[in-house]
Amino acid sequence: MADCIFCKIASGEMAAKEVYRDDDVVAIEDLDPQAPTHLLVMPVRHYGDVFAASNSDAALAGRIVAVASRLGSERGSTGGFRLVVNTGPDGGQTVGHLHIHVLAGRRMTWPPG
Repeated sequence: MADCIFCKIASGEMAAKEVYRDDDVVAIEDLDPQAPTHLLVMPVRHYGDVFAASNSDAALAGRIVAVASRLGSERGSTGGFRLVVNTGPDGGQTVGHLHIHVLAGRRMTWPPG
């Protein structure tokens, strides 16, 4: 998608602080971190949200969760981490490209918002 910021990052057209990349998944540091560790894990291919990705390529959707979990474990504290997937406007999604927030490095509160 020509106007999608995450597509531009995934293609290398736009710079970002990458912490992981393979042929299908890229992870970057969030520009507005909400925790000491705040990463965004996304597919290289454009999917508007988790619903679209899981219906089109469930294996890829699972790989994205696996990468996010591994990064949360590696970069988080020994006390754990949080994965967040916002879907749609009511779910708080502000960029229309599937991405998982990895939050770690502090105690998370509940409810989140």
